[in-house]
Amino acid sequence: MSTHAKRERLLLADLLEAAGPDAPTLCEGWHTRDLAAHTVVRERRPDAAAGMLLAPLKNRLDRVQSEFAAKPYDELVRLIRTGPPRRSPYSLKQVDEAANTVEFYIHAEDVRRAQPQWTPRDLDPVFADALWARVEKTARVLGRKSPVGLVLRRPDGQTAVAHRGTPVVTVTGDPGELVLFAFGRQDAARVELDGDKEAIARLHEAKLGI
Repeated sequence: MSTHAKRERLLLADLLEAAGPDAPTLCEGWHTRDLAAHTVVRERRPDAAAGMLLAPLKNRLDRVQSEFAAKPYDELVRLIRTGPPRRSPYSLKQVDEAANTVEFYIHAEDVRRAQPQWTPRDLDPVFADALWARVEKTARVLGRKSPVGLVLRRPDGQTAVAHRGTPVVTVTGDPGELVLFAFGRQDAARVELDGDKEAIARLHEAKLGI
């Protein structure tokens, strides 16, 4: 049975393949080749991927990721499409779903929305609810660097407080758009912001996300 993570993985691979190795992405300083290398290293080189969270290991991460970026692009896309090796924790369905659903959704949008003629995706309600559940669970972590009070709100009125403080900015949008906003893609997310103009400007400049 397919999972959200598996579907987003295949979509990401398709988008990377179609875009080619030198297309822009929403990740500052990265082209599609860099994004593909990042994805492969994250799943297949835990010794280097730890540098994504631990500053002392950042140099090792950069070195290994550069090595992977130098590999043939079609090989990187194939490794993403086929998934992690069996010895990887990501090979477990539960781990894959928990760790990769949002990861692959965001990176798929990083590729899609960097293209000039991109169009919004219509997310099925089950997937949208899964994304919203992740927003609810991680809102405080994602919003901890917000310079203002931050509330994330679905169009149906459900809310998640990402950061307590004043003044408050309320960001309203569909779950997929709120995920992008909360993970630092503020300029690319299709949302409505309600609050003081200066507070909104400060929020747009903030580095949200993990």
